[in-house]
Amino acid sequence: MTTPPTSVYDFDALSIEGRAVPLSQYRGRVLLIVNTASACGFTPQLGGLEQLHQTYGARGLVVLGFPCNQFGGQDPGSNDEIGAFCQKNYGVSFPMMGKIDVNGADAHPLYRWLTAEAPGLLGSKGIKWNFTKFLVGQDGRVLRRYAPQDAPEKLAKDIEAALA
Repeated sequence: MTTPPTSVYDFDALSIEGRAVPLSQYRGRVLLIVNTASACGFTPQLGGLEQLHQTYGARGLVVLGFPCNQFGGQDPGSNDEIGAFCQKNYGVSFPMMGKIDVNGADAHPLYRWLTAEAPGLLGSKGIKWNFTKFLVGQDGRVLRRYAPQDAPEKLAKDIEAALA
């Protein structure tokens, strides 16, 4: 019997290039985990996420983007196409992961854990739309969940507190 996960460090993901990424490599860092999409009304938030990465990366923030095509089919491209789009249009230099499901039977185990640790409005477990954000502290535990409409720049105070 395996022990249940207790932190984000208990998970692995695939990079957008297809390499295994143990999230334990980010131990001691603050993570901002976001399900992204290339053709969503919130897609311009990629620029704001990149700005957070540039502003706070040297102090220990890692933004992790997880493309997802579960909401309105707004990220239908391949991992290569998604990566190129994010870099070309928003200068994304933070780590992008391979496309995943965030809800349902095929939801990535990380997202099952994140939604259990930080339920949404009225205790809902599911992700409601693209650009739901999770702030994870240096101990690997979820500090806060943010709605898609919460602009990245509005998270700065919470990020600064988590980095302190």
